[in-house]
Amino acid sequence: MVEKKEPAEGWPVINGDYVVGDPQSCVAGTTLASHIEEVLVDAGAAIAGPCKTENLGIEKMVANLISNPNIRFLVLCGSEVQGHITGQSIEALHAGGVDAEKRKIVGATGAIPFVENLPDDAIERFQQQMEIVSMIDVEDVAAIQSKVKDCIEKDPGAVESETIVIKLEEDDTENENLKNRKSGENFKTPYLKPSIKVVLEKNT
Repeated sequence: MVEKKEPAEGWPVINGDYVVGDPQSCVAGTTLASHIEEVLVDAGAAIAGPCKTENLGIEKMVANLISNPNIRFLVLCGSEVQGHITGQSIEALHAGGVDAEKRKIVGATGAIPFVENLPDDAIERFQQQMEIVSMIDVEDVAAIQSKVKDCIEKDPGAVESETIVIKLEEDDTENENLKNRKSGENFKTPYLKPSIKVVLEKNT
């Protein structure tokens, strides 16, 4: 029997469009532009949901994944998000991280692949804790569920390191951006940019 640990209190720690299954499962699923999350949860995934933006969407996804030390596989499936190319951006983040100065995902081809709110520790944990299972553009139920079950059979157990709990607290940047657009002034990003608080908790 592999070792399991309790996820962060209140997991999933970030609200979003997802379905939660068994929190002790080693598999999570990102369904990109498709809404087939029930397919993965029914097969035994801990959490599954779409991820449509290559910036804030990825940040929220990573925050929820690394807050549960039991999740060791991330299945990327469903239709790729046109323009944002979110699936490829997730793969690129896992493979190469971000540019230290610009916070751009190295090798990402999406429109705005900037991960500005996740600290380096969180990105490194995502890289170390997760194995990416790429099924981008696959919506076949049988194939996806088979892959989830394959991952569960290879469950290595919970990650040994401390759990990283990330809390995103929304600020007024979106409202400021709207005001700037109306006044003709420059704005940094059309997406909401929350402030971020990082809390380290030891696993029990």
